[in-house]
Amino acid sequence: MIRSSALCFTILTLAATLPAQRVPPSSRTATMRGTRGDRGKCTIEVNVDDVAEIEIQGDRGLLTTLSGQPSQWVRFECNDILPRQPDDFKFSGVDGRGRQTLLRDPRGNRGVAVIRIEDPKSGREGYTFDIEWRGSPSSSIENPGEKGRFGEPPRIGSEREGSGRAIDACKDAVRARADKQYGYRDLEFGRVDVADDRGRNNSVQGRFIYRRGFSQEEFEFTCSVDGSGRVRNVELRRW
Repeated sequence: MIRSSALCFTILTLAATLPAQRVPPSSRTATMRGTRGDRGKCTIEVNVDDVAEIEIQGDRGLLTTLSGQPSQWVRFECNDILPRQPDDFKFSGVDGRGRQTLLRDPRGNRGVAVIRIEDPKSGREGYTFDIEWRGSPSSSIENPGEKGRFGEPPRIGSEREGSGRAIDACKDAVRARADKQYGYRDLEFGRVDVADDRGRNNSVQGRFIYRRGFSQEEFEFTCSVDGSGRVRNVELRRW
């Protein structure tokens, strides 16, 4: 009996000293609703058990669990893309029993807003907050040599009708290549942009994520698309 108690105590002590398993961050692309203009707004809803941080850049969100059970996305809705340098910015906690704090204002953080949520009680709780701003994303294009917080290629072209066709063709080609090369079929695309090469071909650049349980793999891709919408070349690179 004494040996059994000692063994249980040893096991519990070892378990308490083992480092907690890190929960991989969860990314999400905003659902666009409403009318675009010079005033933008996003409503974000997440479930948090203890402490989590949400980073918003452009139309992408990154949810990181700092402690507690894995946090979960519920809703990420915007009427426009958060600019790199908004003229004005406002954060408002809407719902939740704990504390919601704006840690980083995008105006002084290279276009990235960072919000921390601290939930004081056990069990997950739903939290909702709004971010609002003035200014258009078109005035905040990244410099060609830079990468954003999530590693997206710079935003170098608008998705006009022709660009949209090139993007769709490129995504189809990327899906086919990822399936053939890695056996990956359910891809989560991030931002995809078109560069006008002023020639016969357009260069389409972007990123995608492949998830498997709590693990994920991130890739960059580049496509060369000709004027007829045919994909001439596809390159995939692990991020």
